[in-house]
Amino acid sequence: MSIQSHATHSTPGHSGQTHTLSVLVENKPGVLARVAALFSRRGFNIDSLAVGPTEYAEISRITLVVNVEEHPLEQVTKQLNKLVNVLKIVELEPGASVHRELILAKVRADAAERHQVIATIEPFGARIVDVSVDSLVVECTGDTAKLESMVRVLEPFGVKELVQSGMIAIGRGPRSITDRTLRSVERAA
Repeated sequence: MSIQSHATHSTPGHSGQTHTLSVLVENKPGVLARVAALFSRRGFNIDSLAVGPTEYAEISRITLVVNVEEHPLEQVTKQLNKLVNVLKIVELEPGASVHRELILAKVRADAAERHQVIATIEPFGARIVDVSVDSLVVECTGDTAKLESMVRVLEPFGVKELVQSGMIAIGRGPRSITDRTLRSVERAA
């Protein structure tokens, strides 16, 4: 887990800055492939990618975390805006938005160790979502630092398997980029 959610920091091994982009797109086949291809053609690695529905069935939200300098990012953003199915692009600044990831970790834990694992994850707000004879599946949501810390404290028990979602993010406050975007799409139709 090397994603940093702060636009002012560089990710190890990269020379740019980390940026979180929220891209509203029409919910149509092939849109995700075209968006990802635009970054790929420019040689930019996507550190995190999450796609899902919004409150409107016809609109999906793509959350991208990329590590790139400001000027090349502006060029890619302009090219993204030219794609037919892209409705809106917003860079989500760390202080003005909430960033979260989800992690599922399968941890070795027999009956004697279960209480220790539960006590270990409690400060992280994590919960047990599956129990088997010799393992537990732990679910935790939070920022990258929190998830990395939780995995570190679980390592002595033995992490058998780990899966992590991409970063999702939303702006703070009452404004909604989806509402404004849908209203402008309806006016254009």
